[in-house]
Amino acid sequence: MTLTLRLFVALAISLSSSIASAGQPLLVPAWQTTTNFDQPESVVLSNDGQYLFVSNVNGDPSQADGNGYISTLSLSGEIMEQQWLTGLDAPKGMTVVGDTLYVADINQLIAIDIKTKKISQRYSAPKAKFLNDVAADDAGNVYVSGFLTNSIYRLNKQSFTLWIQDEKLEVPNGLLVENNQLIVGSWGVMTDGFATTTAGHLKTIDISSKQISSLGDKTPAGNLDGVEIDGTGNYYVSDWMNGKLLHIQPSGISTTLLQLEQGSADHTVLAKQKLVIIPMMLSGNVVAYQIKQ
Repeated sequence: MTLTLRLFVALAISLSSSIASAGQPLLVPAWQTTTNFDQPESVVLSNDGQYLFVSNVNGDPSQADGNGYISTLSLSGEIMEQQWLTGLDAPKGMTVVGDTLYVADINQLIAIDIKTKKISQRYSAPKAKFLNDVAADDAGNVYVSGFLTNSIYRLNKQSFTLWIQDEKLEVPNGLLVENNQLIVGSWGVMTDGFATTTAGHLKTIDISSKQISSLGDKTPAGNLDGVEIDGTGNYYVSDWMNGKLLHIQPSGISTTLLQLEQGSADHTVLAKQKLVIIPMMLSGNVVAYQIKQ
């Protein structure tokens, strides 16, 4: 272990120990990929639980350039296939339903047959500008956030339609289905580019009524990206612009668990392995942290 890595680990453990003493999860470095990806945006567990899919934007995230691809990664951080599937544009959020990997790709939801490694269906959303995260409910419905258009699309029985569009969403990014509600990580009220006058916070949408509410007291938390449950009723949430992993309670109280670099994107949490795995979009690697409590 190099001196730089030793210092990094020591600092991370020191910071995490301080957080844990305040009743928050303790996260310590587990591994980091040594071979770079091309703007990794999302990580999701395979259907058999044996490896990870990683989406690579590989270019302008809003341009249909055909450069995007999907990689596979072992649970210990070793690249299995750098280009497991190619020919996408700017793939971002993903979810797995059965033998199908669903990927958000600018204005399309791409369905990939995992067994054959081939695209089985393309669902078009012509008015979308920047489809972002993807989540599925127990019935197999797939939800996709329409970043920049304050919208969410839904795939239901092969019909891909605009499910909800509302300014109250404040630029929806991360999605998580929990019971009968959709948890939404909002980016915030945007100004020029991706800057915000007010940072985002977690919101909820009742799936039956489509009622939009704020989780907690609407206190700004950050420019939110990935949203995952922690198993105790709280959420692990990434802040892309500020390079953080947050721990957010249902009351809206937010605590910084990890200070990373800008570009901390759509992470995943492996409950069995007690790992939080975060794609670092700008630095090009994927990092994992062990959950100690």
